[in-house]
Amino acid sequence: MVYFIATPIGNLKDITLRALEVLKSADVVFCEDTRHSLKLLNAYGIKKPLLSCHKFNERESAEKIIAAAREGKQTAVISDAGMPVISDPGNIVCNELIKNGIPYTVIPGANAALSALVLSGFDPSRFMFLGFLPQKAGERTAFLEKYKNADCTLLFHSAPQDVDRDAECMFRVFGNRRACAVREISKIHEEAIFFELSEGLGGEKRGEYVLVVEGCKTLSNPLNGLSEREHILHYVNEGLDKKEAVKRAAKDRGVSKSEMYKFSLDI
Repeated sequence: MVYFIATPIGNLKDITLRALEVLKSADVVFCEDTRHSLKLLNAYGIKKPLLSCHKFNERESAEKIIAAAREGKQTAVISDAGMPVISDPGNIVCNELIKNGIPYTVIPGANAALSALVLSGFDPSRFMFLGFLPQKAGERTAFLEKYKNADCTLLFHSAPQDVDRDAECMFRVFGNRRACAVREISKIHEEAIFFELSEGLGGEKRGEYVLVVEGCKTLSNPLNGLSEREHILHYVNEGLDKKEAVKRAAKDRGVSKSEMYKFSLDI
């Protein structure tokens, strides 16, 4: 049997008894970074052969995993942190196992995105995990455009050097929304920082982040079915001055006042 095992995302104690049991009985462990995984195994006195399975050799590793399984070896697959396959190597392995009729299962455990969703307090009834954004600017914008009307909470992974870039791009595509940056989950310096996309996330960026962004609310407001100009006129006709009408319409649509103002020039 092949086991995909979730490992701690920060605190080494966040590993399940079942995961430790399977790792102790495994004949071989395939891991993203053997040096990183060695620290985890050493912490629990587990000594096993470690073989690499990362994004650059995953197909080759899949062949080795299949061979080990066919030899009757109990095989474990782990990543550096969290669940293999989810923003980590492993999906190619899964598909090769299915193709070759090799049984496998999952040992669940720590998950950064779900932990961040709870810490954010945002609507958990429906959410979408979108992983890391593309590195190229054009691809990043096109990717976000596909989800700008999703009326559910959005979850993203973001490296510290990319947080400002990612938040700025989200603002350009989504307009202003509430967001929460969660970092150092399960560690001493864990924190959830609330901010507006229009303002960006202040301070020095350290550690890996999960960015939690509220979903699109425009579809729930009938006024957003109007054109921008008609939307502003609606509030003007209710007796608001133009400046306040622009402000209210911008808030309804989740965009900046300057973005809405251009639609009011002839009013």
